[in-house]
Amino acid sequence: MEILTDAQIETWLKDQPDWTLQDGFLQRTFLFQDFNETYGFIARVALLAEALQHHPDWSGTYRTVTLRLRTHDADGITEKDLVFAKKASAFVEKEADA
Repeated sequence: MEILTDAQIETWLKDQPDWTLQDGFLQRTFLFQDFNETYGFIARVALLAEALQHHPDWSGTYRTVTLRLRTHDADGITEKDLVFAKKASAFVEKEADA
């Protein structure tokens, strides 16, 4: 899997303003109304990770989840990370539209 260049990552980030580049990882912190929403998101992300065979680094609290994405096998950010980030973000965007 090919590592993306800094220019490719920066171009992608312009279209995904909620994501940032932090210490070599794509990163986003999601904020939820309550623990039930937080847990629901975690469950969906876990299923996504298994389906894509691509597992994020993550941490969370009662109302927040931070995802950090980097393709460990490639030792950098790849297209797999961009796909994962968009799919994870879509979970939240779909709920906001409801």
